[in-house]
Amino acid sequence: MPQQPARGTRLFTVTADTLVAVDFGPRTKRRPPGPYGRLFARPGTRAFTLANLLARLPMGMFSVSAVVMIAGTRGSYALAGAVTATGLAATALVAPWTARLVDRYGQARVAVPATLVAALGSLALLLCVRHDAPAWTLFAAYAATATTPNTGGMSRARWAHLLDGDPDALHTANSFEQAADELCFMLGPVLAAFLCGAFFPEAGTLVGVVLLVTGVLAFAAQRSTEPPPSGRTTIGATTTTPPAPSPLRSPGMPPLLAVCLALGAVFGSTEVVTIAFADAQGHRTAAGVVLALQAAGSCAAGLLYGRVRFAGPAEDRYPWCVAAMTALLILPLLAASLTGSLLLLSAALLVAGMATAPTMITNMTLVQRRTPEGRLNEGMTLAVTALLGGIACGSAAGGWVVEHLAPTAGYGVPVTAAAVALLVALAWPGVRTAAA
Repeated sequence: MPQQPARGTRLFTVTADTLVAVDFGPRTKRRPPGPYGRLFARPGTRAFTLANLLARLPMGMFSVSAVVMIAGTRGSYALAGAVTATGLAATALVAPWTARLVDRYGQARVAVPATLVAALGSLALLLCVRHDAPAWTLFAAYAATATTPNTGGMSRARWAHLLDGDPDALHTANSFEQAADELCFMLGPVLAAFLCGAFFPEAGTLVGVVLLVTGVLAFAAQRSTEPPPSGRTTIGATTTTPPAPSPLRSPGMPPLLAVCLALGAVFGSTEVVTIAFADAQGHRTAAGVVLALQAAGSCAAGLLYGRVRFAGPAEDRYPWCVAAMTALLILPLLAASLTGSLLLLSAALLVAGMATAPTMITNMTLVQRRTPEGRLNEGMTLAVTALLGGIACGSAAGGWVVEHLAPTAGYGVPVTAAAVALLVALAWPGVRTAAA
């Protein structure tokens, strides 16, 4: 008795003039790739993204590592806070100039030496703390880390170069980049605290330096996806294109930076107030986990936001994003004031964080559109600088309210800052007017 062929095999019947293939098995249909699958199917995108994530992770590690290292060795949180604040101020001054050089001469030529200078600054800080050097040396060493390039901005610039003319794909890329920012700032402090506590106080800084240098070197090596610099070279001489106007002079850019300043105040005040609230409840060590939940909500919302295709322009939905962020920030204020429960506060921050990524994604999209050609890194770095300035102001305001009023009242600071951002987005026409 002849045996039946197994399912999935093909039986070929040959006649004098035909060849027939009979398929006994079902054919499986491949599901078409989603927006993120199509995004990373482009050549070279996975390589530069992985390298950039490696370089971006230390951004959330250095400040925590510095505080733990200085406070643990010198016994002064005031000194540790002053040193990190000095580094933040130096970064706000130096970062736009570094970004301008990146735009003009290329990512690889500028980012690598700038990173090496910053790495030497971190190592100098470590040695000064280790060998009990005078306090002023700590400020000088940490200020040298201000040359650290804006790795997230360089990654966004590559996407803008590769996806020129495809706004839907660029929206997905910006969403992924914002989610990556949230992930790095969620994991970075946790990793730094673990390394400094499990090994020795300098471990967080050492690992951060290794990750930063390795990531930037690997990122710079991906030359096929690097956007061309704005300066052009010819044989025997160097010529440059006429300089583009400063991003600060672009229509609509000042109000966008003002919104970034207010949003930074939201982030800075929320962090300080949450630490104080957890400490008042007797669970100070849980503050990192609570803040990580807020970042996790933002990360998840950012990835989901990138899968949505919007019919209208980003200018129309931008005020709605800021309004949603303002409304959801009322939840932590209510949870802290009415219940005093750290568990309910964690849930409220998780939900409130879901409006952060969509707001920042839309903000960065508008910044990209309003930045003159050839100065994209500088434009995005100005936005990051405004965020850093807002974080510093928000931290100070949140700390003052906590100390003079109460930790629960401190959650009114991020709500107020978000309301200011909403007023700017609604009242300043340049935010909602499309760039020419």
